[in-house]
Amino acid sequence: MNSQELVDILNVEQIDRYIFRGLTPESWRTRVYGGQVLAQAMNAALRTVSADRKAHSQHAYFLRPGNPDIPIIYEVDPIRDGSSFTTRRVVAIQKGKAIFNTSISFQLEEQGLSHQISMPDVPGPEGLDSDEDYLQRLSKEYPNLVTPGMTASLPMEIRRLHHTDPINPEPHAPETGIWMKAKDMLGDDPVIHQTMLTYLSDYYLMGTALLPHGVTFFNSNLQGASLDHALYFHRDFRTDDWLFYHMQSPVSHGARGLNIGMIYSAKGELVATSIQEGLIRIRED
Repeated sequence: MNSQELVDILNVEQIDRYIFRGLTPESWRTRVYGGQVLAQAMNAALRTVSADRKAHSQHAYFLRPGNPDIPIIYEVDPIRDGSSFTTRRVVAIQKGKAIFNTSISFQLEEQGLSHQISMPDVPGPEGLDSDEDYLQRLSKEYPNLVTPGMTASLPMEIRRLHHTDPINPEPHAPETGIWMKAKDMLGDDPVIHQTMLTYLSDYYLMGTALLPHGVTFFNSNLQGASLDHALYFHRDFRTDDWLFYHMQSPVSHGARGLNIGMIYSAKGELVATSIQEGLIRIRED
């Protein structure tokens, strides 16, 4: 899949003014990737507001696993159109049941007080292995662990600062980062870039809470799932330029891990912030 094909998938089909339908591409996953549902819901909501308003925050809950074999219906509730802010609620439905719901707020561009936390001092993307190269190596080392679908070409260029051994992971501080961007140019429409960053905001975030415990998603005793997700947009950005995603997990307790991510442009501008809580339950059997 290339970047434009991913854009086409995230650009959901409009079947009525506030009703949209999304499909899931073929994948090795047994359930719908959470970032896809986040992004398709964002795309549906963006297309019901005027072009002078951009999303500034999204708050979402994952309610049920999504079935990748059937379409997802997105129902948009135009709950409020104010003079400066617009609010939309979106419910994602399969087989008559909600699998996901979200509230998204949009704002007219305004000037105001400005500050940010500085971007960490990290190596640039040049010289770091791509995820495709990393997974190709893993498939040779662990042929029974890495399936052919996991080594398929990705629409996004992903380069991690740290790679974890999937079988014998060493405990690591709950902090990591990735460089990411679309492989192809995506044009100037801000709807595309906000949709794509929403999709990318779910990449690796939940795994940050696993790092101190020497556990990975390859662990058969791990039951992991995203519970909720919040995303805040601060500045304009492009997802076909390099972005650095700095992720930290301040706490894990009660089979839930909290993760916070800050997304910077290559110039060091903080363009978005994410917060996600995930289920990380270790089953004794």
